[in-house]
Amino acid sequence: MATVLSVYASPAPASRTAVVLQQVDQQLAELGHDVSALAVRDLPARALLAADSSDPALAAAVELVADAAGIVIGTPIYKAAYSGLLKVLLDVLPERALAGKVVLPVATGGSPAHLLAIDYTLRPVLSAMGAAHIVPGYFAHGSALPGGTRSLRACTEVFSAALESADAGRGSPAVRAVAPPLSPAGPR
Repeated sequence: MATVLSVYASPAPASRTAVVLQQVDQQLAELGHDVSALAVRDLPARALLAADSSDPALAAAVELVADAAGIVIGTPIYKAAYSGLLKVLLDVLPERALAGKVVLPVATGGSPAHLLAIDYTLRPVLSAMGAAHIVPGYFAHGSALPGGTRSLRACTEVFSAALESADAGRGSPAVRAVAPPLSPAGPR
């Protein structure tokens, strides 16, 4: 199965975004993928803000992105956009860092009004960075955690299928006929 990097881009060490990403990671591992996690907040702030890719920790993070077949991007939505922490990481990565990769955007927000942030702020950046396929994302809002929600499971299954298709070399990854809906329930 594929190697997946789960990028956690919340400034908080423990957040609703972290809970959702842990569930995604667990589900992907159950589907047979080799999943590793990258907490952007743990990278050296000075090197991140200076875009100093010669810093060993930052260079290792860039290498993790390069080596992964699939990337899960997890971010809270603030003021209708992805986190600034994610922005500085994306700025450090090479221009086409996501070329040939399958990407699953996962976002959490305080209200359903933030639902479109995945499509209007995050998806264009991921596309510009060359993502081969961006599967329909997962959005959770409010204080309730998704637990074992069907839509989160469906999201990870679609991502897994896209990874398998890309790995098989069949051109653009196939997505199952019924894509998971963006979920209006859950955490930030």
